Amino acid sequence: MQLILESLFNGVAIGSVLLIAALGLAIVFGLMGVINLAHGELMMLGAYSTYVTQLIFKLPILQPFYNAYVIVAIPIAFLVSGVVGILLERSVIRRLYGSPLETLLATWGVSLILQQFVRSVPLAYGTGLIIAVLLGITFPIILRKRFVGQKNNQILRLGSWATAAFVGVLSASLISASISRLGRASARNVDVTAPSWMRGGFELWGITFPMTRMVIIVITLIAVLGVTWFLNRSVWGIRIRAVTQNRSMSDCLGISTETVDVLTFGIGSGLAGVAGVAVSLLGSVGPNVGSSYIVGCFMVVVLGGVGNLLGTIIASFSIGILTDLIGAGRLLTIWPEMPPPLAATVDFFATTSMARVLIFALIVIFLQFRPAGLFPQKGRMVEA
Repeated sequence: MQLILESLFNGVAIGSVLLIAALGLAIVFGLMGVINLAHGELMMLGAYSTYVTQLIFKLPILQPFYNAYVIVAIPIAFLVSGVVGILLERSVIRRLYGSPLETLLATWGVSLILQQFVRSVPLAYGTGLIIAVLLGITFPIILRKRFVGQKNNQILRLGSWATAAFVGVLSASLISASISRLGRASARNVDVTAPSWMRGGFELWGITFPMTRMVIIVITLIAVLGVTWFLNRSVWGIRIRAVTQNRSMSDCLGISTETVDVLTFGIGSGLAGVAGVAVSLLGSVGPNVGSSYIVGCFMVVVLGGVGNLLGTIIASFSIGILTDLIGAGRLLTIWPEMPPPLAATVDFFATTSMARVLIFALIVIFLQFRPAGLFPQKGRMVEA
């Protein structure tokens, strides 16, 4: 019984990482049908945002609050990845709607650009650039109500971007001068150190539960509840669901589908940044950290049913539990009397990488009989 509970906990922990990584992709893919291969790089930006936040909290003035840096890093990672996702949608993807192959190639190219950007640009300068972009977009939104007239709006935009550029350059200079660790983000991985309250674990029923994985499960639970509330209770969430069901009819009823696209892509990208925070707590952060999760994210979305939140949750936890049972060899321990041919097969796949190969093969077989996934999308556009 203890072994089964331990396997379930490990499976839920693995599934939580997959779920929070696939949550944003499920929203974007379900609404716009965009195969965003840069989703993993948005996770990478969230992970690096956590690393930068950690280093900033090591400054003498913020040292007393160091243990709270993870809480601060979550909204920062959401904003950074969300803004980058919105810029991606406005600059590239909006011109390629209805062309899935071109969108696939374009987002793959963006993923390569982001990886090389992280490798080549010094981390301090990259941080200053992101700060400048965030402020340049935020200032006009905050100050717009105080200015009336086209002339004032133009002055507002120019002044906002000039101020944002100045703050970005100043931030990069201060960070580079104050923190010697903010050098070049090369291919060498960097490590995020967990705060003291996240180290170790606690025992229950003879099982040790690591605090880091417990925190990731809590972050995932909060993210799922937040997305569920937003999609079902908020005005824009209902509009997003309406556009998902029938885009042309929603447009006829006065819903701005263009705004819905921007909002959806921003939220989905922001959730990828939150997933990056969780990933950074599990191991080293590098330019290729997102590539390790992108295939699993797509498998979760397709298996659960494109755009279905419940299906995404069930698929994530199912893959996580199967990965632990097969990859850690627990299935042989739980079922010692397994038939020899089956036992030999399970033993051959008793590593994490090979377990993923077997699980993905089983998913492909399952999709041959149920190509729409566990919970297929419904609506007039789907039925058509």
